Amino acid sequence: MTAVTSAPQAALLPRKVTPLTALRNVLTLAWRGLVQIKHNPMELVDLSIQPIMFVLLFAYVFGPSISGSVAAYLPIVIPGIIAQNALFASMSTGFGLNVDVTKGVFDRFRSLPIARTAPLLGRILADVVKQAWSMLIVLVVGIAIGFRVETGVVGVLGAFLLLLAFTLMFAWITVLVGLTASDPEKVQVFGFTAIFPLTFLSNAFVLPAEGSPGWLKTFMTDINPVSQLTSALRGLLVGGPVLEHAVVALTWGGAIAAVFIPLCLRAFRRRV
Repeated sequence: MTAVTSAPQAALLPRKVTPLTALRNVLTLAWRGLVQIKHNPMELVDLSIQPIMFVLLFAYVFGPSISGSVAAYLPIVIPGIIAQNALFASMSTGFGLNVDVTKGVFDRFRSLPIARTAPLLGRILADVVKQAWSMLIVLVVGIAIGFRVETGVVGVLGAFLLLLAFTLMFAWITVLVGLTASDPEKVQVFGFTAIFPLTFLSNAFVLPAEGSPGWLKTFMTDINPVSQLTSALRGLLVGGPVLEHAVVALTWGGAIAAVFIPLCLRAFRRRV
């Protein structure tokens, strides 16, 4: 009899919590997202091994052909891989949310006296930490094979902050996909059909050639937010213009967040 009545009673627990309690809920669920890594070794592969493979493959396979040598290519490709890897890492936000929703984890969260949006914000915060780890891996491997940071500690910290700010806003796209897709596989399909071409149609790996079509050069250098983010990261890590590119990248991120946050919250209320 107790088992029959406990579920309805749990569903009637108060939903309103204080801001401090809501923050604790978010941090607790963010920690849950990080602890899950030890139970899912493949996620550790995505966070660590994949960035290493990208750095080594692009540097040693494409570097001599594009820039004449690996050393000359590293200042171009390391910031580009950092930007690309961060966007792909943001897909884990949508993928993890979809798994939690489809497997009923969010249904169990609804029976707890926690902030309603804590599972959503906790997942996003955990993935921001994972993205910081991936950036650190790329930098360490790049330095090990010859990449040099020319701007010092301040430049590195600025690059970290810019990257995390942009991906935090960009992640709301993947959140919407994760909340609306019927299964996790469809979330992965979105990553390859949308994020993959967006990163390769940018200046992340190669600067536009003089013979490129005008529309392509305009998109790659002036419009694509990945190009703006990559150019700002290059400026922060190896020197060059930063402010203009960073402002454009963050403006893109702010526009994305302004459009997709309301859509995500509506999808979240409908789904859970």
